[in-house]
This record gives sequence, C-alpha cells and structure tokens, in this order.
Amino acid sequence: MPIHAELLRHATQRPEKPAVVIDGRSLSYGELHSRAGAIYRFIQALPRSNGRPFDLPRVEKLVAVSLGNHIGFAEYFVATTALANACAVIDPMMPEARIERIVQRLAPDMLVVDDDASPSAEIGRRLGVPVIVAGAEPFDLTATGDDMPVDAEGIFLIGFTSGTTAEPKAYYRSREQWRRSLDRGRLVFELQDAPSTLCPGALAHGLALYALVEALDAGATFHSVGKWDAGAVAQILSSGIERLVAVPTHIAGIARAWAGAPMASLRDVLTAGAKLNLNEVESMRRLFPQARIREYYGASEIGFMTVSTLAGGATDFPIDRVGQAYPGVEISIRDPEENDVGADVPGTIFVNSDLIADGYLWGDDGQAFRVTPAGATVGDLGEIDENGMLRVIGRAGGMMISGGNNVYPAEVESALKTCPGVEDAVVFGLPDAYYGQRIVAVVSGEATDAKMLADHCAGRLARFKIPRQFHHIGAWPMTSSGKIARGQVEASVISGDGLVLRLSA
Repeated sequence: MPIHAELLRHATQRPEKPAVVIDGRSLSYGELHSRAGAIYRFIQALPRSNGRPFDLPRVEKLVAVSLGNHIGFAEYFVATTALANACAVIDPMMPEARIERIVQRLAPDMLVVDDDASPSAEIGRRLGVPVIVAGAEPFDLTATGDDMPVDAEGIFLIGFTSGTTAEPKAYYRSREQWRRSLDRGRLVFELQDAPSTLCPGALAHGLALYALVEALDAGATFHSVGKWDAGAVAQILSSGIERLVAVPTHIAGIARAWAGAPMASLRDVLTAGAKLNLNEVESMRRLFPQARIREYYGASEIGFMTVSTLAGGATDFPIDRVGQAYPGVEISIRDPEENDVGADVPGTIFVNSDLIADGYLWGDDGQAFRVTPAGATVGDLGEIDENGMLRVIGRAGGMMISGGNNVYPAEVESALKTCPGVEDAVVFGLPDAYYGQRIVAVVSGEATDAKMLADHCAGRLARFKIPRQFHHIGAWPMTSSGKIARGQVEASVISGDGLVLRLSA
C-alpha cells in the first residue's frame, strides 16, 4: 500500500487512536500496524506459487483477499500491499463460478477468507491455494519482529471491474499512482485534521476501498458496517461522524431510515457512482444542514477525473455538471477520429493524467478502457463548457436508437429525477417493431401517474426522448457496491415477474 510510512507515523504518535471501527469492533493504529506486521512476516515465509500465468514486475507474493467488510480487512490489506507484495481484492458476493475463475487465473500465494465454510475458502482448497481464515490464524498476531517496508514503488493492487461482458476485467495499480492521488486529495477534500469518516459500501469496491486508505493515510478513524443496513448506518452517523462517503442510493436509504433531528455534526458528504439530482441534494441539505455536499466523477482504471461542490462551498456548481478537472488532470472531448471538438459539443471523454492505471492483466476487450495518443477513456460521452465544467451524457454502449434518434438513458433519467415524487429512475430500451427501440422508464417513490411523468419529461426533453412505457418499483435490487442492479430491473420488466408494476396513463 502507498501509505505504510504514514501508517507507521500514526501508530507511533497515536497508537491508541481507533483506526477502523466495523459493527462496533475497533482496531487502534497501534494494533493495526502490529498485527499487519505479523501477517506480513507470515506471508514472507510462504513458498511462492509456481503456477502464475502472468508476470507482475517486482511483485514477490500475491495474496487474494475475499473478506468482505470484516474488521480484519484493513490489517490484511496493509500486510499484503507492503513491498514487495500485491493484493487482489475479490468480492465474496460474486457468483461462485466467477470467484473460481478469478482465483484459478491469479494462482495467488495465499487466499484470505472470513469463514472456513465460505465458497471462497472451498474454492481455494479445491485449487490447492493456502487458505487463511481471518480471526482464526495459524500464527500469533501479537508477535513482534521487523517492521514492514515503507517504500512506495511498484504494483500493489489488483482490482476487478465488469466491462461489456459479465466476466470481470483485472486491472492493476501502482503505489506511485495512489500516492499522488492521496497527496492531492488531502488538499482537495481538506483532510489535514483527520475527520472521522463513514463509508458503508463494500470494501471490495473502489469507492469504499479508497475511502479506507484515504482515512488511514490522514490518521482518521474509518467507520463501516459488515452488511448494509440503512438504520444502523444512520445511527452511526448521528454519533458525531464528520465525513460521509457513499453512493447516492445509500444516502437515500439513510434519509428514509432516519426519523431523528438533522445531523449537524456532519461537515462533508462525498458521493460517486451515479450523478446526483436536485431532489437528492435538497434531501441531503435537510438531513445534513452543516455539510458541504460534493461529488466526484471517475473510474477504477482512470482514477479521479472531476470534482464538484453542489452545496456548502464558496461557489455551488451547476447541478447538471460533474464539476471541473481534478488537480493534475486534463479533460478533452473528442469525435470518433479523436479530434478535440472544443466546448459545448458532445463527444467521447478523454483524460490525460498521471493517475491512470497501467492496464489489465486480463479482460481487455478494447470496448471500454483504452489509452491512445489522445489520452485515456472508458467510453463515456459528455461535453465540456467554456468554464471547464463537464457534463456526462452516458456510455456509448448504452445509447438507445428510437425512431432513428440517438437517446442516452442518463439524460432521460436526470429529467425524471427532477419530477416531484420520484426518488430514482432507470431508463433503457426494449426492441420495438416500429421504433427499433422503445424507451422504458422504471421509477421509485410516490409518483405513480404515467401521464404526470410523461408531461414532466415533455417540459425538459425532446419529444422523441420521452419514455413510451412507465413502470414503478417499490425497492430496487442492488449490487454489492450499492448501485442499482440495472440488468435485473430490465429483466423484471421483460419477464413480468412482479418486481415492477406497469403504470397506466
């Protein structure tokens, strides 16, 4: 990990300060550093796997961690990312067949799990990978010895992101990239005084994993929950937490679950993963009256691209934009020939920065992340104004063609989310004999009148962009990262399985 020097400093200067708190269980900075050191020394004594089919320069030991939001996650992540180790973070909520393919391809030196009977543990044993159960280690976590290296060079992280196929892509990150990002983020997000941070998302995903590392780098206390529970998260927030990092759907759940007084102790809210709308921002302002509300736009392979302050800043940014470029990042909008199209013209978003991932170990289908002389892109479409404010339109692959017209789901969703009574919306296209694709919208909230929804869209969208079919959903199916499981919503509309209700005009 790129923060071992900072972690050693915190453990030396403030050993009793809580570093991580999950479901009421606490791990101090002194304990975190000491226990991670014991794990590191155990890893170094392991024989190296001979079955790895790929080369990771300067990586001696590769450890796969499939723990979920476990109190031991931080200590294993610290140990497995110390030079010259690297950590592959695997979401234990993935389908078993997918986990097995990942572990088989990685051929790690060790697999860390939270339960000896878990699917990940059984897969590891079946593949002949040494399996360690966090909390039931075959070695003494309190044993002392040489400190972990504090050097910050080389590959330290392998993450997984789905692309245009269901098979996860394996990307890798260097310590130098994250060190640069953390140094800039400390200033951008004003973390110098180590605000207590709550992130309820899955640590196997980028948002929560980065929030954990960011908090440890700053010497803050990082709070989370083992399993998403809106009421439990709201209770933790009300205890005096200063900073919340979460996807919008989690924040909406917190707002629904909390019936108490506004949470005045919260000073910062940072969201990502989906664009905030005006209704969501206003809800947050009521719940967190003293908080600055910010969002960032980024990608696992590219890192931070933009940051926007929507409330509580010296200047509040336009709600339809995702902000201006993150420090050290240059953004351009380009046509299919990769020519810069300038301001206020839609095109593909390209980025030049020193935060971009080195590439994929596998899964590079050329359909999403790619690096060209023009920069790096994940295929998102957008436009940028003369002030450098970026608007994200959507993914090129998600575009619908209805009646010969190009329609982007994100634009229609943004319009629906401004409708009174709509909490969230998902828009997609279904085959249609006349239009090619008919636009279908699924909404949640109190709005259940299809005509009202269509009329609202008519005031904000061109006629051909108005959905021709509306459905209502009581509760969204969610992914383990806290995002709406869009594929499941679409499948429910097609199958008529009762999850969604067709709205009549």
